Amino acid sequence: MAARGKLGLIAGGGALPLAVAARCEVEGRDLHVIRLAGFADPHLVRYPGIEAGMAEIGRILSEMKSAGCQVVCLAGTVSRPDFKTLRPDLKGATLLPGIIAAATRGDDALLRKILSIFEGEGFAVEGADDILGGDSLPHGALGQVQPTPEQLSDLRKALHVAEKSGELDIGQGAVVCDGLVLAVEAQEGTDAMLRRVAGLPVDLRGAPGSPKGALGKAPKPIQDLRVDMPVMGVRTLELAAEAGLAGVGGQAGRLILIDRPAIIETADRLGLFIWGEGV
Repeated sequence: MAARGKLGLIAGGGALPLAVAARCEVEGRDLHVIRLAGFADPHLVRYPGIEAGMAEIGRILSEMKSAGCQVVCLAGTVSRPDFKTLRPDLKGATLLPGIIAAATRGDDALLRKILSIFEGEGFAVEGADDILGGDSLPHGALGQVQPTPEQLSDLRKALHVAEKSGELDIGQGAVVCDGLVLAVEAQEGTDAMLRRVAGLPVDLRGAPGSPKGALGKAPKPIQDLRVDMPVMGVRTLELAAEAGLAGVGGQAGRLILIDRPAIIETADRLGLFIWGEGV
């Protein structure tokens, strides 16, 4: 998607906001970063912007308008807050009851509510995947390692489980080995799920040198892909290898790759397959 004006990046945790900011910098796109306190990577301070609490909604909107932002992108991980401990500004206080009500209906309803606030203030919403362009998972094998039929069967079952989990607004990932579901991602995130798998008995999973099984990541069918597209980085591959998995995969075009060259190099070095399933 072509750039549509100056971007206001609402940055949570993890590497995705850094990748979005770096892409804007390379392309010469004007950028203003709202670093969410307690979540955003400190390296984002090199970009124009401010740090703000997640309930300072009035301040965030005012800052973005003053900076001339026309488009907003929400990127990065943010833990669901304890709403009782938030310190909203005046605008945030007026919106907080509606946000809390949406949160009781699940993460997807919460994200839709937050998006509606920005759209209601006149901002266009752009997904991180659109900004990053071609850095999403292509169809088929990525890298030198090809999955065996058994490994591909495990991956496809993992993707099916992830999709069914997503229908219930639970998570975006699952691990399957020899047809057995070893783990389903919930609020802890992919990395913590893979660490759980690494702690399972070796007879249930693979091991370095004799890998088997796969991690599958899929977007929730109910979610807005402009905000919550699944993400994979180098650390995901490293943890998958430590858990004894043979590979990872997702739906083609629906999994963001953070630093694609490094991901391919890491997968080839670790002997992991990466597979994009057609949708």
